[in-house]
Amino acid sequence: MSAVATVYLVDDDPAVREGLASLVRSMGMEPHAFASAREFLDQPRAPGPACLVLDVMLPDLSGLDLQRALAADENAPPIVFITGHGDIPMSVRAMKAGAVEFLAKPFDADDLARAIEEAIARDREARERRAGLAEARARFEALSPREREVAACVMRGLLNKQIAADLGISEDTVKVHRRHIMRKLGVGSVAELVRVASRLGMADA
Repeated sequence: MSAVATVYLVDDDPAVREGLASLVRSMGMEPHAFASAREFLDQPRAPGPACLVLDVMLPDLSGLDLQRALAADENAPPIVFITGHGDIPMSVRAMKAGAVEFLAKPFDADDLARAIEEAIARDREARERRAGLAEARARFEALSPREREVAACVMRGLLNKQIAADLGISEDTVKVHRRHIMRKLGVGSVAELVRVASRLGMADA
């Protein structure tokens, strides 16, 4: 079963926070409300999929400041901005920086619900992608030093006899290493091996 999604709500108006929390609960998600960006940053995040519904005008860091602060965090939740004081340049900056949506108050609850669902879907996809990369990296790291050498030669397009000559081993040994490499990495072809290595930035390793 998929983990229940968490929606972080950052708005300095208690009535707005309560209304947002009620909407989030009606969607079957878990609201975590904060009155400021600092409060949000000071709290640990839930482990499952999440998004951040963020007011632009806040008493300490602004919503755009918080977006910038989170930019370097690959695990940061996607952001849905809400504001009563926004303008077109502000919304353009937020969207260019990766925001899912920028909604002006008063907004339609259905519009916000759709934006939250899109943000959660993005976060689930990002988590799955990161998990896949972590698994692939762990598989590469499980290769022996010799297997890594053979894998690098294979990805350069060398034939078994060329690899054998380069590494000073027999062709039969190269074939054994190739089988072990494919099995350990869970790939079925050289092309797939190169794709996985490229995703990890290891194609030239």
